[in-house]
Parts: sequence; structure tokens; C-alpha cells
Amino acid sequence: SQLARPQDQTSASSPRILRPTTPDRPCACVWPSVRVCACPCCVVKKRKDFAERPGAYVRACVTCPGRSSSFAEKERMNRYGAVALVALALLCTGASGTQKLQERYSWQQLDFVFPNQRLKQQALASGDYVPTNGLPVGIERWQNKLFVSVPRWKDGIPSTLNYIDMNQTPSGSPALIPYPDWSSNVAGDCANGLSTVYRLKADKCGRLWALDTGTVGIGNTTQQLCPYALNIWDLKTNRRIRRYELRPEDTNPNTFIANIAIDMGRSCDDTFAYMSDELGYGLIVYSFEQNRSWRFAHSFFFPDPLRGDFNVAGLNFQWGEEGIFGMSLTPLQPDGYRTLYFSPLASHREFTVSTRVLRDEEKVEESFHEFQYLKERGPNSHTTSRVMSDTGLQLFNLIDQNAVGCWHSSLPYSPEYHGIVDRDDVELVFPADVKIDDEEQVWVISDRMPVFLIAELDYSDVNFRIFSAPLSTLVAGTVCDVQGASAAFGGPIQPKFGVEGLSTYAGESTLLPTTSSTAYGTFTPSLPYTPTAAPTTVHKYTPVSSVAYDTPTSHMYSTQSYPTTAKAYAYNKYHGVEFHAHGGPGQGGGYSGAGHDHASHHQHHEQHGDGGYGGGHRYWSGGHKKHDAWKQFFY
Repeated sequence: SQLARPQDQTSASSPRILRPTTPDRPCACVWPSVRVCACPCCVVKKRKDFAERPGAYVRACVTCPGRSSSFAEKERMNRYGAVALVALALLCTGASGTQKLQERYSWQQLDFVFPNQRLKQQALASGDYVPTNGLPVGIERWQNKLFVSVPRWKDGIPSTLNYIDMNQTPSGSPALIPYPDWSSNVAGDCANGLSTVYRLKADKCGRLWALDTGTVGIGNTTQQLCPYALNIWDLKTNRRIRRYELRPEDTNPNTFIANIAIDMGRSCDDTFAYMSDELGYGLIVYSFEQNRSWRFAHSFFFPDPLRGDFNVAGLNFQWGEEGIFGMSLTPLQPDGYRTLYFSPLASHREFTVSTRVLRDEEKVEESFHEFQYLKERGPNSHTTSRVMSDTGLQLFNLIDQNAVGCWHSSLPYSPEYHGIVDRDDVELVFPADVKIDDEEQVWVISDRMPVFLIAELDYSDVNFRIFSAPLSTLVAGTVCDVQGASAAFGGPIQPKFGVEGLSTYAGESTLLPTTSSTAYGTFTPSLPYTPTAAPTTVHKYTPVSSVAYDTPTSHMYSTQSYPTTAKAYAYNKYHGVEFHAHGGPGQGGGYSGAGHDHASHHQHHEQHGDGGYGGGHRYWSGGHKKHDAWKQFFY
């Protein structure tokens, strides 16, 4: 091993953790671009890693040499505080390097496949392409394509929906290919283009689902150029088969939708999309067969006021407004439906509801007590992404822990049955998305998002990584490694719609419905590439419609405050619901078993000084469900 080299001698491939800078300040930590001087110093050691990438690093600690407390150092100390120092020290004490997840792709900054070099240089010169402004947030794998979404949070993002051809580029740092083409990624072209896409889902009928938020910018820079629109492509032909604009009733002025889950029944037509409104606190349901949508509201969609504090990569920040975000669906169960698991981002608690409820538009007004709650995952367990395998094994990201967790749905939802499949304090900083493909291969992307948004990324270091590993390898030896897991779902599933088994997913029977599709897929681009910068004025974009969508709205990571607790209280009081808790700390409670149907996560009782929660038994005292007039409390 060797001490970390001075900055002017650092190679681009080595992790930038500690850099001696001057004789009087030989131990300046710059991981991850938060420049705080701290001891102990680190050394880096090479280790063998993924076959196509033999160099990776782990860290150990050595005694820190003496240094003076210069004014600049004190300023940095005051700026970032003790929390950052503690986090940086912890980074030095733990071993780095994922053990099970294998790195497939990595980037210091994102690049795109332009039609030719001239157009790329033109985009660079005009600001239509700014390499350091892109952040990948969502992934999905279908056959040889690995899709990567890049939201237009900053100027200079030429394409929001992209893919990697894994046959041509099995590893490395490939340039992203716009999907399905450049002309389909023009911001502000509401009918034909995409402005910003977050999470993606490919289904078993060979369709790709992506919600276009219609926005550019983030927080107080957000411009709503187009309405929210669900886009669906036939992956076999790369043709868009449907574009559905959400109804005005589906959203509200605070709406921010960054996640989607796809619920397939017994045919390709029998498919529903569930979209979580993180800042508008709702769940939007879309029926492919009916080509219509509706919205559920519930207090379980709100953030927990005690869970808005985050610590990631040495940064302490507050995302206290973030409500329902991550979602996953169980396999089809004997009754022909699935269970949706979900959680607000500012929460450690899991909630569930049957898709029998969500699929029924009439249940919008009469479903409050159909939603269930489970135990908390434990401390530092914020999560934004989760996925469940065909055998009922759930994976979820743990953004505070730089880790990916697991739980098998045949076991109680309790911390003792949750495991960690992999953890890494360098390479897995903010694992933004987790997916399982049809071959039971797991895909994880990490992107250091809080550093990108709050501090500054070091673009001489690797910032974005995509990992993969077989699901069986990841869970081996964990509490989630349940033998005979498929038995948890009661054996063969009875057909719901009079068809046999899941045969509708095989062969020619998976043909996509086209008769009810709109004609958006017939668009033929006139140019191979259209510049797609994100300027400060709307008029530079293609005209959108008679309705103006240029009013900035409140979006994720905004500094604007929302009275979320008051809203949840108003919702519950209007429904005649009161929350009760009895029993002291440590007396159990919280888990929704067979006898507890209705519960809340809004109150906790702190236990001792370690951040644990007891709370006793929790239950709802419910009154008669009232009409939708309660929404007056929200706006």
C-alpha cells in the first residue's frame, strides 16, 4: 500500500479520498468533494475486482501527521460541522469495495452518442450539452438494452431517455444512446418529445413504460413545459404505442412524480401503472385497457415528521417534505391480485395495499381502511427504490447506509428479517435505483445524488456506477435466503380471467394491443438531432398547447416548506379517525398482523437515547368515510 498521492500526481482511475496539499496541511480530505480536514488519514490498496476492471480500492487508516489550524481550515470546519467530520472518519474506518455486486459501467461524467462529431461540438459550444450537468437516476434492463434516465435538472442535458447496447459495450464508460432517437428527446415538444424522465419499467409483453414529467429544472428553477404524460413503447419495434396525459384531477400544484410500478394481470391489455406523487401525496392509477386514470389519497402517503433528517456521504440535509416514493409489487397471489408495498421517502416504515383496491376506481372514496402498515425497518433506513422478484424476495436501497437491503415476503416485516446484500462507502454512495430483470439478474445504479445537488462532484473521480449480480448470489447467506420461497404464495395461481396460467406471456399471445393506441408512434423526425438545452425562458421550446405550463412548481429537493403534518391531521380528522397508542417503550406493537387492520406511523415514542422506537400497540378508531370535500384542507 501507499499513501494517497498529492493532487497533481493523482490518476483519474484512483479514488480521490485524501490528498496532501501543502506542507502545513498534509491531510485535506476531499471525499466526496466536501473539503473538510479530518484525521485519521487513509491509504488506498488495490484489490482484484470485476474481471473486466481489475483495479479497485479498499481503505485503511494511518496516524495523521501534524498540521496547523489555518483560517481556511477553520472556515471549512464551521461550514460543514461535526456531522461531516464524523461521517468522514467513518468512511476511513470501513473497508471499501462491493463484495457481491460487480461493477459493469462507470463514468466520471456522462457522454452521449451524437450523430456526428460536428453536431457534438456544436452542442458543446451552444450549451445544449454540458457534460458535468448530467446525473443518471433510473435504470432498466430489457434483452441487450440497459436503459438509463437522465433528468433535465440543469441546462445542457441533450437526452433524458437513453440506453446502452450491452452487446456492443459489455463494460466500461459508454456514451449513452438516446431512445428511441434524438427527435423523441426534445424538451417542450409535448406531443412527440420527452422533457424529463425518472424511473422506467419494462414489462413481460415487451413494452417500456416511462412517465414524462414535462419539466426542466429543479426546485425553484422548475418550469412545467408540458403536462405529465405516460409514454409506452413497443420494445420490439421501438415505436411508441401510447401517450396518455394525466388528467388535471390526477395532480395538484405540488405534484412531483418520480416513480412508477407496473401491475400485469393475465393479458397484455390487463395492465395497470401506479405512479407515486411524492410532494402532492397521492397515488395515481392508470388502466391500459380503459385508457383512463384516477387518484387515491391517504395519510399513509405523507412523510413522517420524525424522519426528515438524512446523512449521506458526509452530508447532513433535510428532505422532510418527501412523501410516497418507492414501490414494489408481489407476484400474483391466489386471489388473482398483487400487493403493493410502498413507503414515503421521509419515513422508515412500510405500507401495503391490495391491487384489488387500486384497480377499482370506485374504491377511491371508500378505501381508507384497506391500507395496512408494517413495522419500521430500523434506524437510517430511508429508501427510494425497491423491487420484488417472482418468488417474493424484495430488494431495496438504503441511501443512508450506502447499501442494498433485502427481505423475503414469506417472513414477518421486521428488522430481524431484513438483511444487507451489499454495502460500500465509496462505490455505492446513494444507490438510486434497483432492478431485477427477467433472468433474475440484479442491477443497481449509484450516483452520489446529494453531493451533486448540495455540494459539488469531483469530476476527476468516478461518480456514477452500474453494478450487476445474480439474485441468488446476492442473497446467499443472508436472512433473505429462504428455501422453497415460491411456496409462500400458496402454489399455482388460479386464473382470474378464464385463461390458463400465465401462458398469455408466451409466444405470439404476447402481441401488444394497437387498435386503441394513439397515433403518436407514427412521428417521423425531420432532423437526426435537435439541440435540447434547458434555457431560462419557455419561448425557446416548441409551443406546447393552449394551456400555459410555465409556472414554477414545487418539486423534490426544494427548500420550500409544506405543512405536511397539518395536512395529514386534517385528512384524518375529517374522516373521524383518531390515533391512539398504549403501552410503554419496548412493549412491541407496530406490526400489522391478522388482528390489526388499521394503524398509523405518525406518532412514535422514543426509546432510551439510541433512536429506537417502542410505541406499544397502535390502532385506528375510525368513523364514517366522508366525501372528497376534505381536499379543501390541502390547497
